Amino acid sequence: MEVKQLPFKETGFFSKTMIDYLEQSSKLGPFYNEFPNLEGFKKQLSNKETSFTKETREVLVASLEKQYKDFQTTDLTQENIQLLKKSNTFTITTGHQLNLFTGPLYFLYKIVSVINLCEELRIQFPDKNFVPVYWMATEDHDFDEINYFNFKGKKVQWNSEQTGGVGRFSTEGLQEVLEVFSDHLGTSKNATYLKELFSKAYIAHNNLADATRFIANELFGTYGLVVIDADDRELKRQFIPFVKRELVEQISFKAVSETIEEFGKDYKVQVNPREINLFYLTDSLRERIILENGVYKVNNTDIQWTKEALIEEVENAPEHFSPNVIMRPLYQEVILPNLCYIGGGGEMAYWLELKKYFETVAIPFPILLLRNSVQVISEKQSKKLEKLQVSTKELFLKQNDLLAKKVLENTEVTVDFTNQKKFLQDQFDNLREVAVQTDVSFVGAVNAQEKKQLKGLENLEKRLLRAEKRKQQDLVTRITEIQNEMLPNQSLEERQRNFSEYYLEYGARFITVLKDNLQPLQLEFTILTL
Repeated sequence: MEVKQLPFKETGFFSKTMIDYLEQSSKLGPFYNEFPNLEGFKKQLSNKETSFTKETREVLVASLEKQYKDFQTTDLTQENIQLLKKSNTFTITTGHQLNLFTGPLYFLYKIVSVINLCEELRIQFPDKNFVPVYWMATEDHDFDEINYFNFKGKKVQWNSEQTGGVGRFSTEGLQEVLEVFSDHLGTSKNATYLKELFSKAYIAHNNLADATRFIANELFGTYGLVVIDADDRELKRQFIPFVKRELVEQISFKAVSETIEEFGKDYKVQVNPREINLFYLTDSLRERIILENGVYKVNNTDIQWTKEALIEEVENAPEHFSPNVIMRPLYQEVILPNLCYIGGGGEMAYWLELKKYFETVAIPFPILLLRNSVQVISEKQSKKLEKLQVSTKELFLKQNDLLAKKVLENTEVTVDFTNQKKFLQDQFDNLREVAVQTDVSFVGAVNAQEKKQLKGLENLEKRLLRAEKRKQQDLVTRITEIQNEMLPNQSLEERQRNFSEYYLEYGARFITVLKDNLQPLQLEFTILTL
């Protein structure tokens, strides 16, 4: 096995926002508090310790005990839940949708990042406790985003007409999905385990939240992972004051709008706030709450309230109020003694829009850490790359650039016209000087002719390259095939493949290798050759 690191920037798959964040650009400084390094965690510990109450901890532990009541868990997970009662215990959290059978590979990378960071912090701060938490997005209602996973290029999909928060969805119909999936798996020991895992999760549990908890617990319970479902009446009681302010003052809209006005000058805005960033949630409904002419309404329904009646509803049934993408991070930080949120690039980008909102409501803004990202390379693939003389760094080039580079390296003729272009530009520089000294009006004509001549050279260069690619068709085909195999759809495999592909090949060793080699604070892309 071989482990290599590559700067995120050199993969070409990470946004300017994330690269600037990792490089601690001064432009992003106003949008976060502490950077994810040991000094940042030292400061964050002090900040969070004074802001999180004993009463909130007790509510959190009681809710977790209730959620885990019917689950067999490891001693370490149970111990971590009890540790949350202590004032010197803190969480490191990641969140993810309830994708069918975990969805894309990076589900694993997120959770391993959280577990490994907790272990590192325990070493650095031995008088504190650190608990890894996976926050299930049970209140999400975008079913089309989560109802499938990809397995060896095929889409395994669950069709259902259910509506509302997906965590409450019945798992009815997933027996048929298991039968389809089983046909692709074969009969090996690892295939049998995957079939049993799917069955025990989705056939033996009645709703999607419980099924997802089971899978996360099976894969990571040995490391003490705590899974939380925030679609919980008692947890939402802790959030009542913030829900009220949102409904009455539209506080998040004002704070986030001011932030993105500045943020958007240099970076792509990831999410835009609504005037009210709350949904109304029932077993079959999750719709936006809107305010029209002094009346609060649930969008696309006949439900409505006066302000007084709505505040009473918040007090009596806080479980009916569901935060959207703008308010969910605040809800998380209100109910957890959390130091750091670990997520992907898109998540980090929208968290960067929220600092002022947190300051306005006087809740500490967490450290933000880009999760580990991984490219897995098999021994067979590694040998192919070596034979083709393609380095792991070159693997991430755009396909046309990679092919051009390798074709040019293997050609016996000169296809690069750089010297000719330089010579041509020198000649036109001389012509411009002559034009200026004789008749300035000729400068435009000289420039136009230069552009035309350079364009002609570029076209000749492209034609020669195309001809050379045809001549080296075998090389072009083999490089194209291996890159397409490793970067499906010209994207990182972690966004396309499901963990079951690698579990089928490597078994539990796959997770152990991730656990042993991912280093969250290294802030680099990881390449694992297995």
